[in-house]
Amino acid sequence: MRTRLTIAVALFMVVLLGWQHVHGGVPAHHLLAREDLPAVSNWWGLLTLPVLAWFLLGRIERRREGVQGGTRILAAGFVASLLYGFTLALCFVSGKPEVSDIMAQGVFVIALFYPVYRAECVLGFVIGMSVFLGAILPMIAALVFAAVGALLYHAVRFIWLRLSALAR
Repeated sequence: MRTRLTIAVALFMVVLLGWQHVHGGVPAHHLLAREDLPAVSNWWGLLTLPVLAWFLLGRIERRREGVQGGTRILAAGFVASLLYGFTLALCFVSGKPEVSDIMAQGVFVIALFYPVYRAECVLGFVIGMSVFLGAILPMIAALVFAAVGALLYHAVRFIWLRLSALAR
């Protein structure tokens, strides 16, 4: 399954880059959307996204064995993150920065209640954003969101358990 899905991700990037090439050229995006910072070409996604998929799909497979109702639960996290990343990137590129800013901050609110740092969420988020922003910038964003999300998710639970223990 891991190999087939990684190949599917690679084919997705081939099709996406082919479409971009035919429709005006493969774009490059500046870091932090600032012209004075380096631009990263979407061509890098042809290498990086399948490598990321291979790595994360390995983690997903290992986790699926220990989750009751595994495939369905993991698929739901993937699809929700895919749609969230797609919508966030769409708002960003279509000139709605206020919506994309709220959505980006919303990831941290969601992280209080749901483990957005899990592999299926990161992979879905990156693939969803890759449609508009290539693969590199979404990977950087996912790294930040996953790291802060893990901290928020576990810190809130730790504090809640400590307060619950004190209340007894």
